[in-house]
Amino acid sequence: MITLTDMFCGAGGSSTGGIEVPGVEIRTAMNHWDLAIETHNTNHPNARHILADISQTDPRYVPGSDVLWASPECTNHSVAKGRKRATMQASLLDEKPLPDEAAERSRATMWDVPRFAEVHHYRAIITENVVDAAKWVMFPAWLHAMDLLGYAHRIVYLNSMHAQAHGLPAPQSRDRMYVVFWRKGDRAPDLDGMQRPKAWCPSCGEIVESVQTWKHPERPWGRYGAQYVYRCPKHSCRGQRVEPGWLPASTIIDWGLPAARIGG
Repeated sequence: MITLTDMFCGAGGSSTGGIEVPGVEIRTAMNHWDLAIETHNTNHPNARHILADISQTDPRYVPGSDVLWASPECTNHSVAKGRKRATMQASLLDEKPLPDEAAERSRATMWDVPRFAEVHHYRAIITENVVDAAKWVMFPAWLHAMDLLGYAHRIVYLNSMHAQAHGLPAPQSRDRMYVVFWRKGDRAPDLDGMQRPKAWCPSCGEIVESVQTWKHPERPWGRYGAQYVYRCPKHSCRGQRVEPGWLPASTIIDWGLPAARIGG
């Protein structure tokens, strides 16, 4: 059995994905928002739940596990809605405070990952965030801290609608960065094999395992379509661009539930 800690667990989507892997169990879930913990506990009642400000929590009082999944708060990294990237100080001055309780208590930082790793020496760590987090001025220092703790790493950029290595992809288009760490000396995970979504190639007339290709290979970073695309792996197709299979949002909507139209 492989045990997993879900840091900044939210309602439990990452935990639900984790237990889809045979042999994985959720040992601990952590979040600073009581409603998130309540919801996670409903979805995963066998896990230990910790309601606390993670940044103010001593890692020694939290049970260890084999794997750490961390989804740090991304507000200060995102450039959504056209907002330009800014320093932490400038963003705090420019942004209006969000009214909901979750935002008010959101003090989670990327630094909680090495802080907990120093104590628990996890076998593997997956840190999920928006792609803009890689442009954070402290990102190289953050990676260096993990290097000093004895971890090798690789960064994966993947849109959720293409995550189909172990089943159907998510019915949404959401670009994400996954920084995957493993202990130096251990076998590196097969991350290339995890990023081969199936696609129809019009040139060879069959379904192929597409390959992620970067428009600027010297600096692989960014979003699907803008910075990278998928191509047919066959030499005979000469790099034919392909579109991996995807699911529409309608596949998860319960049309029987009354609801107001978004924007209506």
